[in-house]
Amino acid sequence: MPTKLPPVDVVIVGSGWTGGIVAKELASTGLKILMLERGKFQDTNPDFIAPQSHDALKYSRRLDLAQDLSKETITFRNDRGQTALPMRQYGFFIPGSGVGGSGAHWSGLTWRWGEWEHRMLSGTVEKYGRSLIPEDMTIQDWPISYKDIEPYYDRFEKVCGVSGKAGNLRGKIQAGGNPFEARRQNEFPLPPMTPTQSMTMFEGATKKLGYHPFPIPASNCSTDYVNPDGVALGACHYCGHCTNYGCEANAKASPHFTMIPLARANTGFELRTNAMVLKVNLDSTGKKATGVTYADARGREFEQPADLVIVSAFVMGNVQLMLHSGIGKPYDPQTGEGVVGRNYAYQSLGGARVEVPRDVFMNPFMGAGALGMWIDDFASNNFDFAKAGYIGGAGISAGQNSGDPLTYRPTTPGSPRWGAGWKKGMVEAYQHTMSVGFQGAVMSYRQNYMDLDPTYRDHWGRPLLRLTFDWQSNEQKVMAATFAHCQRIAGEISGKAPATATPGRAMAGRRFNSVPYQTSHNTGGAVFGDDPRTSAVNKYMQSWDVPNVFVLGASALPQNAARNPTGPVGALAFWAADAIREKYLKRPGRLV
Repeated sequence: MPTKLPPVDVVIVGSGWTGGIVAKELASTGLKILMLERGKFQDTNPDFIAPQSHDALKYSRRLDLAQDLSKETITFRNDRGQTALPMRQYGFFIPGSGVGGSGAHWSGLTWRWGEWEHRMLSGTVEKYGRSLIPEDMTIQDWPISYKDIEPYYDRFEKVCGVSGKAGNLRGKIQAGGNPFEARRQNEFPLPPMTPTQSMTMFEGATKKLGYHPFPIPASNCSTDYVNPDGVALGACHYCGHCTNYGCEANAKASPHFTMIPLARANTGFELRTNAMVLKVNLDSTGKKATGVTYADARGREFEQPADLVIVSAFVMGNVQLMLHSGIGKPYDPQTGEGVVGRNYAYQSLGGARVEVPRDVFMNPFMGAGALGMWIDDFASNNFDFAKAGYIGGAGISAGQNSGDPLTYRPTTPGSPRWGAGWKKGMVEAYQHTMSVGFQGAVMSYRQNYMDLDPTYRDHWGRPLLRLTFDWQSNEQKVMAATFAHCQRIAGEISGKAPATATPGRAMAGRRFNSVPYQTSHNTGGAVFGDDPRTSAVNKYMQSWDVPNVFVLGASALPQNAARNPTGPVGALAFWAADAIREKYLKRPGRLV
């Protein structure tokens, strides 16, 4: 029997970017707010201070900042005819845990999605007609426009100190930026980061081919910066320990130091760690949340009453909590009815490997999570869908992230996979290899979804979340076409052709493989929209069925774009926080 605790006004589940933003924005209201984080407390000092923070075995291989899969995981299958099996080791994505969530160990790529990516359905139908959209593809528009969310993109960029170069400043195309970018009102807060050898070579090759390279928008500070909240961020050291690591310089923006301390400065706010939320509790009508039940590190269960529940527990956590709590109608792929678990989407990552001359040194040990050069010529709606035979496309890039030898182990072509020959091939390749990679959009489909597994349960006895996903024809075409573009660019860089595929990445013609890590950019499952028949939450991320529950994060995105979702996720968190503070708290109830 759970121990019942004194009530609070608001309970927030999760301390990543979305939970952190809402906590900071609501904490000044004077309400009694409790944030529950399943992982440990962590802060830059002492947890991310060098040299301990550069322990590649601990962070890059053993993934110390990630979820404990011995207690909770997902099951996976490619289609409904298969039996889903639990993910016992980290595979295609790495969910974060601890204060800051995935925001503490992310890379820092901070995009604004393009205008078409906010209205993929209507934008495609208007230009090409509905016949271009396969019958089983379930893409839908955002319920708000790019113009609505543009100020919130700007707000998130300023909080994070994003380094970059505007491409479309108040309607005027800017040299050096992305000419396909949607109109923005302000330049990035910081100038672009210092380019590496690989970025310079990629830029030269793509310009020669007639494309439009630009530096990736990075929440890795190119110089010292104080954000509008007065939080100081340091300049990036290019130390090469970024993705899967915390940052000792606070150069990589993270909610653990940009949001949580500001919320904790208010007396009504409390952060409680090692608190795993098991369920959102509902009253007898099932239409009102009464709080949550959580378990502490000793396994003791507590009932925490609250007037308002904000679920911000990553895509999988959000959907599992909704399904387990009975919030919203579960999606049924046979009938197409139901909304919770619907429209799961991922991204495709692949590319071509480039061998450079032996007198060119890449120095891969230097880098930052979002350090790179990109082209959008084959992404979004920047090309002819009808001519290509697919929609969505992919961005193509070259960058320099974390080159620690435990993780980055290129070998020369033909090297054996073990022994002295393998070591010799790795030593020869380490300094003279780079990649031209792609990141492809993935549409949503009727047969790709999430539900509760009938067989496997987590540490607390709850059904695991089951993910059913595979590449569809549209995405197979995107991968095949974009790999060819990567080969062409790689050939331009090296003077050789064709380049081979980057090992371990997605390849056209194969089924989706959940084993190798690809990206943590999962979307969907609790999408936002204007129609309760096709969305789990409304445009303010408020549950249609239980109005005092808001569900924030990439679970709201109806499909995935060819760029990272953290920018939209941060902007939407500010959008929802404004709606909660200015609308809901003044008049609790359905906002739409």
